Amino acid sequence: MNLKKNDIVKLNIISLSSEGSGVGKTQDGITVFVPDTAVGDELLVRILKVQKTYAFGKIEEILSPSPDRITPTCNVGTKCGGCVYCHLSYDAELKAKEQRVKDAIERIAKLSIPVKPIVSAGRVSRYRNKAMIPASLDKEGNIIMGFYSKHSHRIVECDDCTLQPQCFLKAAEILKDFLKDNNISIYNETTRKGLFRHLYLRIAEKTDQLMITLVINGKELPSSQKLVESFKAELPNLKSVVLNTNCEDTNVVLGKKSRVLFGDGYIIDELCSLSFKISPQSFYQVNRKGAQLLYSKAAEYAGLSGGEVLLDLYCGTGTIGLSMAHKAKSLIGVEIVPKAIEDAKENAQLNGIDNARFICGDAAKAAETLKFEGLTPDVIIIDPPRKGCDKSLIKTISDMTPKRVVYVSCDPATLARDLAIFAELGFVAHEVTPVDMFPRTHHVESVVKLSR
Repeated sequence: MNLKKNDIVKLNIISLSSEGSGVGKTQDGITVFVPDTAVGDELLVRILKVQKTYAFGKIEEILSPSPDRITPTCNVGTKCGGCVYCHLSYDAELKAKEQRVKDAIERIAKLSIPVKPIVSAGRVSRYRNKAMIPASLDKEGNIIMGFYSKHSHRIVECDDCTLQPQCFLKAAEILKDFLKDNNISIYNETTRKGLFRHLYLRIAEKTDQLMITLVINGKELPSSQKLVESFKAELPNLKSVVLNTNCEDTNVVLGKKSRVLFGDGYIIDELCSLSFKISPQSFYQVNRKGAQLLYSKAAEYAGLSGGEVLLDLYCGTGTIGLSMAHKAKSLIGVEIVPKAIEDAKENAQLNGIDNARFICGDAAKAAETLKFEGLTPDVIIIDPPRKGCDKSLIKTISDMTPKRVVYVSCDPATLARDLAIFAELGFVAHEVTPVDMFPRTHHVESVVKLSR
């Protein structure tokens, strides 16, 4: 069979890809990726694109549904591309994510490492404490707000994302009415004209403090105090409103300048029995309960007894390291983002932690400098971005001869690649624990315990 675009083929879905699409094979053995499917689905699939050894398709008809299928709770989940598992039972989703980690370890790292059962807070809706919502105009000139469709900057309008708290919906409604009633122009990415760009929302789950950041392509938002009063009248948990200026032609949401319109310009949440100050620019895990599970497992793997020197690379605002500081002799955190380091220092002070210091710099270069200074950390925590660690950093970590390394990863593929490098340098990965920080999406976190 010479497969071509618009062909209709019968497929059985036998597995899920790392991006959450179903995988099936034609009679000729050609692999076809089909989104919004489940293992066990029997389908008629329309072919959309054909490559040399694989193809992409979409569901034409479900002949026999998988027992893992459920009715999606979101009516735009398949359009925005965020909740790739919204049609799966949560048990099936967890199994898929656990298997993804196992497959990466086996196929990429080629190591035999025990993968523990995936850990989850069990909450699949309303768990996010942050949202960045762009605004645009539809073809009729009406204001729409929602999320970018996958691999595009086309906004899919969303009245209520079920991953977010309902007060986010209310804030968006108030803002939308304000923009319309006051004839506020909406930013156009093509022309770079128009004033309003993004609504950026954060909530502290434990304290229920809400912060609203308004991102504009200019210095002032007309009648902004009237908008603040509307927010205050209808959002009793509102703690702060910030106006952020972003006049750059960029995909980055926040600009460099902010001005507080109401409140203190930050909110405070509690995580792992500590208080954390969260400003618009602060890094903070979007799933608080999931983060507590993640940090608890990292602390278990760190195995601190009170006399260790702890080095936290890619420390962000210091959350992981600070949550363990009371069990360490001293903590050193390294992060390249200056604002994050400022927040880490403030968070240490806020919690009365006096055995921590934080360094602003590239993780690899800072680690090399610390090694040159003679620092010999007992335990090193690394929580790199999706691209993983530079090979030079892994070599420097090895040269520091730590007793243990705790690797926190947000991408199983780069984690597996880096574990193979650690193995070459004499480290043993004892076990991996996947953590579901982002239910309904394809993302999965992992924590690994390594030692010499």
